[in-house]
Amino acid sequence: MTQVRTLAPPSPAVTESATEGRARPRPSPAAAMGTALGLFAAARLLGAAAVAMTAWATGGHPVLLLGRSWDSIWYLRIAGDGYGRSLHFRPTVVHSDLAFFPLYPGLLRAVTELTPLSGPGAGLLISWTAAAVAACGIYAIGARLHDRAVGTTLVLLWGLLPHSVVLSMAYTEPVLTAFAAWSLYAVLTGRWVWAGALAAGAGLARPNGFAVAAAVLAAAAYEILRRRGKVSHRLWTGAALAPLGWAGFFLWVGRRKGDLLGGYFEVQRLWGSRFDFGLGALRFVKHLLLHGDRLVFPMSMVIVAVGLLLYGLLIADRAPLPLLVYAGALLLVAVGGAGFFECKPRFLLPAFPLLLPLACALVRTARARPWHATLVVGALAGLSFAYGAYLVVLAHKPL
Repeated sequence: MTQVRTLAPPSPAVTESATEGRARPRPSPAAAMGTALGLFAAARLLGAAAVAMTAWATGGHPVLLLGRSWDSIWYLRIAGDGYGRSLHFRPTVVHSDLAFFPLYPGLLRAVTELTPLSGPGAGLLISWTAAAVAACGIYAIGARLHDRAVGTTLVLLWGLLPHSVVLSMAYTEPVLTAFAAWSLYAVLTGRWVWAGALAAGAGLARPNGFAVAAAVLAAAAYEILRRRGKVSHRLWTGAALAPLGWAGFFLWVGRRKGDLLGGYFEVQRLWGSRFDFGLGALRFVKHLLLHGDRLVFPMSMVIVAVGLLLYGLLIADRAPLPLLVYAGALLLVAVGGAGFFECKPRFLLPAFPLLLPLACALVRTARARPWHATLVVGALAGLSFAYGAYLVVLAHKPL
């Protein structure tokens, strides 16, 4: 590849030579995706088992820890009672439920109404289902850009991230990633209406869901410029749909707060979250280097630093434009935002394109030295399971 692409070409089909009847038939695309999904499920089930064993050993309840912790409690309350709850700590610190986007509480309400599941159980069902859907989308992107081995490895790496325990919790990251992965795949395959509709869904899931709309709009703008405006109505429709979810909730909160364009930012400011171009993060890094702190903080610093490095590699690999815009927007929010430093790795969890360079490298290693790749995966799994159990059960810090 010699230039940054906006739409990726289909991965080359592997056919058997007419003169070489010895070639083994390849598994079907569905079977290959099933393998990737099976590996992802195994990784997350083992991670959840590690959390459960740690919880039982310390007198905790694993279902409550996974289904009713931190942000999950806010979503459950919104699902049950609607918006309108605020906790006043002091004049400059007010935690309002208007900071939480509506898609996940809506899904929670629907599942609890239609099934006998309780709130935490419904939350876990939604998150686990969304994580599986996201894994399939991530595989589809990796297989399209490279090959099936890279797609499978990309999914496995995503399931073994240090913070991947969040994918097993009643949190919104799996839902956002599911919408994002399939929206980006739709862009790469020229399905503009689907891309825009899924981007709108992502925008209703989380504050950083705007990154999906940004990717769709950037790809659409590139196509319009490249073709000098001679594009189909489907592209225009997809571009118009993409920002509607995020912008709709943003304006609704602003109207409710009496400040159409600034209301949502005021809600976030009172939570202690604001965009300051990374000044707050740099001050906290200075504190860590001079005085140290609990494990979650230096670990968060390392993960964000690795994310920046991986983004540089993604640019060097000339990844398609929508992937660069999507991952870059998520990285910008994580690096440039102030407040809740320990949550930054979770904000990067949906940024799966950052793992593409690692997936390609691991596949090359597996083909040349299988045992080396096995050791790497084993080490990643050990870190993921142990650190995930620590985060959920022992750290007692917001995720």
